[in-house]
Amino acid sequence: MKSSKNSKISKPFEKLGEMFEKKSIKLPTCSTPTDKAHEPIDTIKPDIEHTIEPDTKPDREDDEKLFYKAMAGVIPSTCNNKVEIQPKPSKAGYPIIDNEAHTIRKLDELLKSGKGFVVADTPEYIEGTCYHADPRITKRLHKGDYSMQANIDLHGLYVAEAKEAFDIFLKNSISTGIRAVLIIHGRGLSSPSKPVLKAKVREWLTRGVWHKWVIAYTSARACDGGAGATYVLLRKRPVTKRNKKQNP
Repeated sequence: MKSSKNSKISKPFEKLGEMFEKKSIKLPTCSTPTDKAHEPIDTIKPDIEHTIEPDTKPDREDDEKLFYKAMAGVIPSTCNNKVEIQPKPSKAGYPIIDNEAHTIRKLDELLKSGKGFVVADTPEYIEGTCYHADPRITKRLHKGDYSMQANIDLHGLYVAEAKEAFDIFLKNSISTGIRAVLIIHGRGLSSPSKPVLKAKVREWLTRGVWHKWVIAYTSARACDGGAGATYVLLRKRPVTKRNKKQNP
């Protein structure tokens, strides 16, 4: 159905815009409930008042009274057989050893008296045994278990002179029944390559005529010349071919 031009159209909000522009409508204000969370802190009153008591220290007199009350009727023991347990020393109580001072002291003793120096532990040490000799005898010989009965000093001689003096010395020692001798030859530190005279003495003891008369030899102790001298233990009679066959 067609509406005529003269028909009126309902416009309920037509004047609403004008009313806002004129501010003739008063909007209701939102009232927020009073909440304690939004109030200033100083205006909040606690629901329950808490009272904080000051700290009180225990009375010493009360403790003593309680102690004497608990110990009432206790009689001290008169028994003398008490067992005292000695506490074990703690690791912290062990003496601290100054390694540097200990080393210096040992070195000082070595320089003054030769104490602590073992010739057998040096590269210059020599030892050896000949026919049918117990290898353990060299340790006894080096320790000084055999008293040296004679000695000869070859130090400073030429090889030929030393060989002649060596032969005469061993011959006289054997003929007189001497069994333990000391031969001083030096360490040969001034030699350009190796100790010449020391090597020759070792050679003379292990080869040629005299090796049949030698039981064992070792470098001497520090008190007798150390690596610059040699102990020699001699036989009563020389080893023969017959002895070799009997004692393989």
